[in-house]
Amino acid sequence: MQRSQAIAVVTRETRLEGLLARWGTAGAAKFRLKAAHAHERMLSARGPVDAAATDAGQDDKALAEAAFEAYEAEDRVYRATLDRIADELDLGFPVTHVRREYVANYDFRNCVVVVVVGQDGLVANTAKYVGDVPIVAVNPDPTRIDGVLLPFDIGSTRQAVQGVIRGTAAIREVTLAEAELNDGQRLLAFNDLFIGSSSHTSARYTLTVEGLSEPQSSSGMIVSTGAGSTGWLSSLFNMYDGFGEWLRASNMVENMSERPPAAGLRLGWEDPRLAWAVREPFLSKQSGASLVAGLLEEGEEIVVESLMPSRGVIFSDGVESDFLEFQSGSIARIRRAQQRARLVG
Repeated sequence: MQRSQAIAVVTRETRLEGLLARWGTAGAAKFRLKAAHAHERMLSARGPVDAAATDAGQDDKALAEAAFEAYEAEDRVYRATLDRIADELDLGFPVTHVRREYVANYDFRNCVVVVVVGQDGLVANTAKYVGDVPIVAVNPDPTRIDGVLLPFDIGSTRQAVQGVIRGTAAIREVTLAEAELNDGQRLLAFNDLFIGSSSHTSARYTLTVEGLSEPQSSSGMIVSTGAGSTGWLSSLFNMYDGFGEWLRASNMVENMSERPPAAGLRLGWEDPRLAWAVREPFLSKQSGASLVAGLLEEGEEIVVESLMPSRGVIFSDGVESDFLEFQSGSIARIRRAQQRARLVG
């Protein structure tokens, strides 16, 4: 029996909700914020407070109140947005709300459309689990959220969803990355995959790409999609350029002026290629540093064999709680996923 179609609305916890979940009450949360300001003031003064302590205490209270009011304002706007969207989505389909923490376990197969109510990270994390269901991404607070992945606001949500239902919506097919282990476990990434250690210890593994293999010890590997090429991956280019500029300015390396800047790598969201890079490879008797970066063309893959007896992990899009264990005996194949994220707009 075919299940009836529905609209799923994916939401997130606000900062206020997180604060209250941690401290229980608004009063306790404000006290903690005030205590943090007071502690920082004492450290900055390099000693105990003086006779102006009363005035300083009032300043601490005012700063804590201002910070808490910011949390409250964000929460009010978000809740008001959800209320408005509930009215906009009165289109004859049942509407289900899915909190961020339940996205990985929710069955989206009966959904005609998934409406994600910001921020960008929520879109990236949702896209991995909805299959081929189109995503309408809504910016709930344009004054505070840039919303690179959030093309719609409250006023345009209904029209965007109607376009999906009618089959007339413009949809971007965004490339995803995939890590598959030799035991069949699989993890998708909208922005990037991290392969390494869950702690600050070195990651040990053997990397195989384009027929070449090398044992490595590093801070882990990043494999980026086009959507993620301006994110975590870009920080590696920033480091490369920063070191180059320092060496050129200090004249510590001859002919450094001939070395071009990395200038970053920008891939389109639909680009089927993946960029990979090794973070801080260490050269030693047991580890090499000749395979450090490259592009995986469509149909190509890299193979990574874990040499870590413990703490090896693979996670995607910065969500460390959603990971694959990557211990000795695990072999991962990294490639472009067959599945694509389908973003409306």
